[in-house]
Amino acid sequence: MSSKNYEALAVYSIVQGEEKAQELQARFQTLVEQNGTVETTDTWGTRRLAYAINDEPQGYYVLYRFAAEPEFPAELDRVLKITDGVLRSLITVRPEEKKIPAAKKAENVVETTEEAEE
Repeated sequence: MSSKNYEALAVYSIVQGEEKAQELQARFQTLVEQNGTVETTDTWGTRRLAYAINDEPQGYYVLYRFAAEPEFPAELDRVLKITDGVLRSLITVRPEEKKIPAAKKAENVVETTEEAEE
């Protein structure tokens, strides 16, 4: 099978401190590395939640971008859901990036003329 590109956003609890959230981030980073190829890990840090989850107004956000076999995201989702300290998570498939040749890009550029401005 061929691997696909995924994004996983996890919101970790900061009730036990930001260090505990960073430990969870490292734990899931390792899990993704063992089962796929990590492209980037964006740590957004502590942010206010839109609504309180488990009476917590803030969470520690981390976005993982990775490539893996199609079976792995279901396992990652399962582990995220049963782990204490994970408030919410979402895993999505990233669409394939289509590379547009430079000649095509130039054709799509719209130039304004003096007549159009009047």
